[in-house]
Amino acid sequence: MAIGAEGTRSGSDTWKRNSRGREARERIIKFFLTACAYLSIFTTVGIVVVLFEETSRFFLDVSILEFLTSTQWAPPQGEFGVLPLVYGTLMATVIAIGVALPVGLLTAIYLSEYAPRRLRRWIKPALEILAGVPTVVYGYFALTFITPYFRDSLFPSIESFNAISAGLIMGVMIIPTVASVSEDAIYAVPLSLREGAYALGATRRETATRIVIPAALSGIAAAVILGISRAIGETMIVTIAMGAQANFGGSPLQGMQAMTAYIVQVVGGETPRGSITYESIFAVGSALFLMTLALNLASYWFVRRFRETY
Repeated sequence: MAIGAEGTRSGSDTWKRNSRGREARERIIKFFLTACAYLSIFTTVGIVVVLFEETSRFFLDVSILEFLTSTQWAPPQGEFGVLPLVYGTLMATVIAIGVALPVGLLTAIYLSEYAPRRLRRWIKPALEILAGVPTVVYGYFALTFITPYFRDSLFPSIESFNAISAGLIMGVMIIPTVASVSEDAIYAVPLSLREGAYALGATRRETATRIVIPAALSGIAAAVILGISRAIGETMIVTIAMGAQANFGGSPLQGMQAMTAYIVQVVGGETPRGSITYESIFAVGSALFLMTLALNLASYWFVRRFRETY
């Protein structure tokens, strides 16, 4: 009996030691994961604090009303109206989403509703390769191929730097974003909805357009807004292909300057640190941050408002 009791106590002690060891490891892992989560939050907060701190210094010398309403942007002459930069950014973004939305959505519908499983298995990764192409390559492609093609065939008066070439190639760049996220949303629609539509005599096209797309509308909207945010924040394509001319109200065939392109121009130049021109990049960055934040909030609201629960 003594031997049995001793063996039982030994097994119990071993189990307790192993249990304490597992608990210690779990606490360490939990602490590490929590630290990583808070690190990302603190990093974001730090970026926002620095951004708005530098922006406040800019607005000590420039009126915020002039910054938001003036249509003249010429820092060397003391003109700091951000509207030409916003106009150039939105012009390129509208052209890009005009390309990416129909192509990306139709691609998503084909992959989800029409493509055989084996074909879908390799088409989707092949499509997402577009997202891995460096944006500087897209920019030079727009400058050296798209613009000369337009000049020779469609628009003889197009300038060397223009918004339409940059917008078109930027739309090609964000097609994978729109198509992939939209396809995931469409693919997540329950099969029972499709089967019910087929049982009522609907064709595959009618099922896709009248049943599946409305059911996946919140996910598709999120994909579109994500693509818009990606286009607004794009830097190299607009810097290379659209030029550095702050042009408010101009034609897409003319050169313009996007907000990100202006930031690259100032940072890559010899602007003295602490000058009003240097501080203007933080004001432009703050405006860009608020634009993308508004889009993300709109996406979050739309998804919550129109999400379908099955």
